[in-house]
Amino acid sequence: MLVFVIPLKSQKVSKSWERVSQLFERCIKSVCNQTSTNFRVIVACNEKPAIQFQHAQVSYLEVDFQPPKEKTIIAAKRTDKGRKILAGLIHARQFSPSHTMVVDADDCISKNLAAFVDQRAGNNGWFLNKGYRYHDGDSFVYLKRRNFYRMCGTCNIVRYDLNQLPEHPEYNRGYGYYEYYIAHERVKETLAAQGSPLKPLPFSGAVYMVENGENIYYKKERLYNGILSRFNQRPLNSMIQAEFGLTSLAPEKRLSLTR
Repeated sequence: MLVFVIPLKSQKVSKSWERVSQLFERCIKSVCNQTSTNFRVIVACNEKPAIQFQHAQVSYLEVDFQPPKEKTIIAAKRTDKGRKILAGLIHARQFSPSHTMVVDADDCISKNLAAFVDQRAGNNGWFLNKGYRYHDGDSFVYLKRRNFYRMCGTCNIVRYDLNQLPEHPEYNRGYGYYEYYIAHERVKETLAAQGSPLKPLPFSGAVYMVENGENIYYKKERLYNGILSRFNQRPLNSMIQAEFGLTSLAPEKRLSLTR
């Protein structure tokens, strides 16, 4: 079984809770659109989002952590995200998963992931080498042909026993304690060095959402490494929309803020 873990930011630190909830609702609909029913979703959050969508395989893990000790806003947000990921991974144990995947609360994923993992339960896991980048409202997406995992946090499917979970988890520590769960781009190298290499997922596994006004650390320069080339542009057709559950939010709700 594949368990998806989604860390959701608090209403208290959101520019717009309505916006966060809209983005999350699109995300959770995408996650629950799997072709296999052998999956679960854990949402680690301070408050449940204001959405109508419900699904029997979604669990909300409400947490009440103390404010992060970090002095900078970015470090504090990363620490908060890391401990929610850790809490979600610990909570996932009750479902006896073969693998887990952390999904950022504004991204969309392929509907084929759970079925793919279900057929390969003994594998170490996979990193997403390929994926799409999308700015809400556009009629096209950009294909990231390689190193997608370096750009987007929705990028690693890891066998559960390789998650490096502490026996006695702590949720009042600093950034370094949660770094493994936050630094998504390093998971591939870390596990390879430990003798448990991940394989590249053989298809595009996720859509990275950018410039939505609520993302933590989007930077425009991350995208300017060939990804915006016209050769990588693809029309947002019905096939992509169906596979990823990618729908455009209402125009009046879109923002143009960057991280």
